[in-house]
Amino acid sequence: GAPTKQIDNVLRTKKIRALKQYLDSNPGSCPMSVPVTGRVEGKPWKQALDFTEAASLMRHLGTAAFIVMSYLTGMRPQEVLGLRTGCCPDPDSGQHLINGHIYKTATDENGNHRSEGELRDVPWVAITPVVNAIRVLERIVDDGALLFDGTSHDFINRRKFTGSVTFSAWRERIEDFAAWASGLATDLGRPHETVPSDPHGAIGTERFRRTLAWHIARRPGGLVALAIQYGHLRTAISGGYASRSRDGIHDLLDIETARATADTLATLHDDLAEGVGISGPAARRAIHAASHGPTFAGTILSARAARDLLENPSLAIHDNPKAYLMCVYNQEKALCHRLAGQQKAPSLDRCQPTCANITRTDHHAAQLTALADVLEKQAGALTPAPMGKRLQARAERLRALAENHHRGRLTLAEASA
Repeated sequence: GAPTKQIDNVLRTKKIRALKQYLDSNPGSCPMSVPVTGRVEGKPWKQALDFTEAASLMRHLGTAAFIVMSYLTGMRPQEVLGLRTGCCPDPDSGQHLINGHIYKTATDENGNHRSEGELRDVPWVAITPVVNAIRVLERIVDDGALLFDGTSHDFINRRKFTGSVTFSAWRERIEDFAAWASGLATDLGRPHETVPSDPHGAIGTERFRRTLAWHIARRPGGLVALAIQYGHLRTAISGGYASRSRDGIHDLLDIETARATADTLATLHDDLAEGVGISGPAARRAIHAASHGPTFAGTILSARAARDLLENPSLAIHDNPKAYLMCVYNQEKALCHRLAGQQKAPSLDRCQPTCANITRTDHHAAQLTALADVLEKQAGALTPAPMGKRLQARAERLRALAENHHRGRLTLAEASA
């Protein structure tokens, strides 16, 4: 029942200060009885959780949740920070969905920006790590509160805040988390898992969304998946847009598509210069496109530069690693759209083996042979006969594709002769 001021006066006496100095110079552990359940290669990541580090570990836990949600959903930072408890209910069946607000394009009936945002028309798709992060945050904050409520997440100083943790605070927390994670990896004897220093500076809060877009856009059918997940839709037929504005994700789609094309051109240019062979009905068109590879290397920095590349039909070359080929796209020759009509981009998930736009390099042929070897091993004596025959038949088809490549391969020197 003693008043706070009286306790404060006692703590300021010389005797207590001397005791504090002694404690600072002679630190001792204070392990808690909380069990350590996390494992790294089957072993506990830590022998015990110490009371003195509990606040900093909670701070890192909140940061980890922010990173997971920002990177694995594609949300903008302000959209992540605007989420509240209950935003991701458990579905009766199917996929978890996150109901959140958008802020960048939120406007009223007069076209004025609405700072409070508006409910997103299409919920975000949440995979398991994101759902787990939300469930952790819901245990940290009060019901109905922001998942990153500033007061609830100030574990060290316990100050009062209104709203969520600020962007500047998150930038600092992300850097602290990276340093802590690197130290932990070193302590666990896993130096290969440390976070390397970034030559472009601090990670910040904006780069998670862009990095996810980079990975999605470079997969077959990735542009459609990217447009759906990021809440916008660019139709494959007309190339038009169906969303609230013409900036933002549309420029992002063009830039990432152009960068993927430029990377493919540059890689093919280097391979051909080193004597790598190329085959297929579109081989000579691929060689011509690759000759422009150095022109665009590292130059796709704006939406305008991206459109300059994408609007050049002679440079429309797309890598399809799942089909072990490249598509040198020509609308009139494409078989992937013979039922749906001509389109401005190929459907890489519907590549046809007899399409005139196909080309392969020695690297693709080597991958085909390696996969055939794996399938033949799987079709061994222990595999049921019907499945073994299917595996063997597929292996033979892959070997035939590799052999056709080697019979018809063309080098840059031969093409120039």
